[in-house]
Amino acid sequence: MNNTTTNSAVTKISPLKKLTIEQQQLVTRIKKFCTAHLHDDSTAIFTIYGDAGTGKSVILSHLFNDIQVAARTDHSSILYGTSNYLLVNHPEVLKVYKELASRMPSLLKKDYQRPTTFINQLDRHQESADITVIDEAHLLLSKSDHYNNFYYQNHLNEIINRSKIVILVFDQRQVLRMKSFWNNQRLGQLLQPYYHESYYLHHQFRMTASPELIHWFDAFTAGELQKIPTNACEHYDFRIFSDAEEMRTEIVKRNKAVQLARIVSTSGYPSTLDGGRHYITEGQFKMPWDQYNYTNVPWAEIPATINEVGSIYTCQGFDLNYVGIIIGPPITLDPKSNKLQVNLDKYTDAEAFKHRQDLSDPAEIEAIEKTMIMNSLNVLFKRGIYGTYLYAHDSVLRDQLQIFYDQIKK
Repeated sequence: MNNTTTNSAVTKISPLKKLTIEQQQLVTRIKKFCTAHLHDDSTAIFTIYGDAGTGKSVILSHLFNDIQVAARTDHSSILYGTSNYLLVNHPEVLKVYKELASRMPSLLKKDYQRPTTFINQLDRHQESADITVIDEAHLLLSKSDHYNNFYYQNHLNEIINRSKIVILVFDQRQVLRMKSFWNNQRLGQLLQPYYHESYYLHHQFRMTASPELIHWFDAFTAGELQKIPTNACEHYDFRIFSDAEEMRTEIVKRNKAVQLARIVSTSGYPSTLDGGRHYITEGQFKMPWDQYNYTNVPWAEIPATINEVGSIYTCQGFDLNYVGIIIGPPITLDPKSNKLQVNLDKYTDAEAFKHRQDLSDPAEIEAIEKTMIMNSLNVLFKRGIYGTYLYAHDSVLRDQLQIFYDQIKK
């Protein structure tokens, strides 16, 4: 199997990919859940909770393929003839699922939809779904979005109203926008009236990093800069850079060697969806943000994107072999307290913090917005399979990271 095949996002979530015992047991449990509750009087819901990289999507892919095989070929199954869908509110991830459908005999591209399309389409034809599977449920809208033709108040509520069974995966630490604001408490309140089961995934499948380094990333996004663990570089290529251009050069080398190595960044640099190019500049480093991807290939799998800086919107849900992360201007280190700070005035993603009528307390709104910025960094931290390189815009943070890194490299 060549690099192109093994790097393919379709290959990584294919139903042909072998599952672990835990994953297969979970798929079996959810299939039993579906058959047991298909004819209940009200909707039954199963939630899978898990951090980025814990194998949520491959589980859903296997599950949905098994459901559709039964629905389309097994006359003896209670699922035969059922109408089922897999939804994801992420255009890049949707491309992968639709490509997967073209390779599997019991899957059709129309089985995979954006949530708004699903809701409006069912309404137009006065139809409903039997089983609806939702990947990246933390990206579902939780307020109306008239610009994108969603006129209700909540994606998940409307999906439940149109389905007999709902299976979803959720990670509150990947919530990135106010219009998709969720947390475990809000999700729990919405699910409370329904029969509901859940499962928690903990094993990190994507990254070959040590558990201690994963914990270091988690502490960082919780606002605490800890000393870098001494085993951070064992079986994992973890590096700190004081020069962004040097980091880019190393990422290019890794990309030539194994492909799927990219530079990504948090917000904090000029960025407007106006069709023009907007650049991130750090000393000698100057590269444009990712452009809207009109192709059917995921952004990171397009060779030319080695010359762009990826964002949360192109990287969320995908693996990179190596990732070079620019920690932008909004995240700084207080030299007195040694605590990480989030500076909302330096955040440049105008779409992220649109007003919500159900949030009015300024202190609560500020706390949520700061959490979302750290969530965006968490998404980037959890991309690199074999290596993660870091560069910080803030000089105080950059210097402290270098000090900690030098300590473990002695």
